[in-house]
Amino acid sequence: MTDNSSSFRRPAKPRHKPAPRRPGLPPEGPVLLYGLHTVEAAFANKARKRNKLYATENAQNRLSERGVRIDVPVETMMPRALDRMVTKDAVHQGLILEADPLPAYGPRELKGARLVLALDQVTDPHNVGAILRSAVALAADAVVTTERHAPEEGPVLAKSASGALDMIKHVRVKNMARFITEMKEEGFGCIALDSDGPASLEETEFGDKTVLVLGSEGKGVRQGVREACGTLARLDMPGEIRSLNVSNAAVLSLYVARMKMGL
Repeated sequence: MTDNSSSFRRPAKPRHKPAPRRPGLPPEGPVLLYGLHTVEAAFANKARKRNKLYATENAQNRLSERGVRIDVPVETMMPRALDRMVTKDAVHQGLILEADPLPAYGPRELKGARLVLALDQVTDPHNVGAILRSAVALAADAVVTTERHAPEEGPVLAKSASGALDMIKHVRVKNMARFITEMKEEGFGCIALDSDGPASLEETEFGDKTVLVLGSEGKGVRQGVREACGTLARLDMPGEIRSLNVSNAAVLSLYVARMKMGL
């Protein structure tokens, strides 16, 4: 007997890949921000649209003690219920805020800036979050990342930044080399950190307005971006380990820049 069952099978539906989202746009839908400092900073940021707070009673009291005015609906929840809203290792401290992503800042928001930190394809959200925090601590005016090959705004980035995401302009650009060229036309000196730089950062001349450019670990600043900067500088380490994690390099670079610029 011949098996003709295959003739009655429905043809497989063609698989259509979802249309790619244009790079640089904020994440679709709301984001979940968690942790005391992150949520507190989000409430203090006028540019942040907040939707709803999920929190334990104790956490709500902590916000009140810190002078935070809660201006959104609140759902009181137990810690384990909050655990299920975030990833396994997330430390929410009893607070999860549902909010819209921040506005998509561009180079036009940098008028009046003096010290800008640009990250050329640094992809790790933990590193970028730590860099945002350091940039706030050292009073940089903005942190610039590429639209592609950089972390989007999200809970990991926000938690790593410990509130800094809502304290500093995070500018995203399509083309880092073109951005550097435009900043030079606005009177900025642009310095790329490179291990083969001809002089140390301390020996490099700084102007009144500076863009510091750091690249990803391993690849460093891409050649086209280095050429656009024109000035290369290195960080000399006196110890046996000669290189730093990019977030640590950012701290040291910003500190040196502020000393050289008299900020």
